[in-house]
Amino acid sequence: MMITIGIDPHKRSHTAVAVDDEENEVARTRVLAGPNQLAELCGFAAQFDEHRWAVEAATGVGLLLSQQFARAGIEIVDVPAALAARVRLLGSGRTSKTDRNDAHSIAVAAIRDPKLRAVEVEQHLAQIRLLVDRQMQLASSRTQAVARLHALLREVLPGGARLGLRAHMARALLEDLDTSHPADATRQEIALELIADIERIDELLKMSKARLVAEVNASNTTLIEIKGCGPITAAMILSRVRNLDRFPDSGHFAAYNGTAPIEASSGERRRHRLNPKGNRTLNRAIGIIAVSQIRHPGNPGRDYYDRKLAEGKTRREALRALKRQISNVVWRHLVYDDERRR
Repeated sequence: MMITIGIDPHKRSHTAVAVDDEENEVARTRVLAGPNQLAELCGFAAQFDEHRWAVEAATGVGLLLSQQFARAGIEIVDVPAALAARVRLLGSGRTSKTDRNDAHSIAVAAIRDPKLRAVEVEQHLAQIRLLVDRQMQLASSRTQAVARLHALLREVLPGGARLGLRAHMARALLEDLDTSHPADATRQEIALELIADIERIDELLKMSKARLVAEVNASNTTLIEIKGCGPITAAMILSRVRNLDRFPDSGHFAAYNGTAPIEASSGERRRHRLNPKGNRTLNRAIGIIAVSQIRHPGNPGRDYYDRKLAEGKTRREALRALKRQISNVVWRHLVYDDERRR
């Protein structure tokens, strides 16, 4: 009898429940997160002649544990949290939200769905994803610091400072500031600190971009051949796609990146609306490519956009249509790169 062991991972402990083919619990354990967690879980599984593993959130809180399994050569499948929740609420009779019930639902989901993704040892794309996340975090921090600086300058300068303010320009404005009032002197100090933060982040952004460009070049991707797709945009796409086998065709890829419209029909009326879901980083990357192509006439993307405007589409509608076409182009390049590697 095959036993499926579902693991509900957490920061400090992991709960594992063993389930038979009839979805009945046969054993369970809880191990503390630590250097011996893998050995303890494998010791628990040793009582079963045949067993397989399933874990929730293999790219989130369960990443370390699932990678330990993969690096040890032990196959383990990744169960999406939403799927495990549906099983718990609708299919297992265990509606209470407990670690035991969650682990049971993870195992049941693995039994019912044979197409779940097996966790693989992290490859080159994991490095790109980490660097992309770092780049986006730094950019967000810079935007936050700039916004705070502008808000502070509005309190000491009539009308505030203009957009696109450079660090040296902000310093010049602060040098001419009347700081006779103690509050204004404090504002000047804080503003100078914010300027120093922005300069520090700018240096980190340059370093981060250099590392990203090097990793993208090492990947030999053809994405950078697409008009408007630079190394950073290519890295954003590569970091979110991971395994291309997840997408049967370009339509599934478009649904995943949010460029495929959602059907919103009712009765005899057939209509579609904007898809607000999907992977937003991928959607943003495709949007960057689309805007770049629109800004530079003489390329197929701009020609397609102009045709949509001529058909009566609004600028936003034409942009969405172009993003859908670019999704297909990105898909073809990803497929080509995947075939080359194989």
